[in-house]
Amino acid sequence: MNRSNQSGFSNLRRAALGGAALGLLLAGGPVAAQNTNPAYAAARAAGQIGEQIDGYLGFPSSPSADVRRTAEDVNIKRRAIYAERAIATHSTQEDYAFTTACRLILKTRPGEKYQAPDGSWHTRTAETPLRDPKCAAADTAPN
Repeated sequence: MNRSNQSGFSNLRRAALGGAALGLLLAGGPVAAQNTNPAYAAARAAGQIGEQIDGYLGFPSSPSADVRRTAEDVNIKRRAIYAERAIATHSTQEDYAFTTACRLILKTRPGEKYQAPDGSWHTRTAETPLRDPKCAAADTAPN
């Protein structure tokens, strides 16, 4: 194989591996973008971060620099996932993020924070969280 073919093969292999890694991230969705981060889990359990109605993490109160960095890291990963999935589902990034937010808010556990449709922060109880009425359609939409 000559040098130009080797280079082409190397680029193809890199692209395939990168695509596979992105595919694994996308398969797990936004939750996979955060589940392996102990700082995220601690901040979530402490109510320092919560699920916003736009599909990103937000701050129910003023965060420390470390908590802010943790949430920003997760949000960057989520943004990439939303962009990719929006293309795949022929929707906008904002619509895909909203649909995901509906699901993520529904999956919060008692004691965790989430944003209600009016923008106020709530602590999840055993009751179903307050969500935008449009979330009913999102609950049945394909991933």
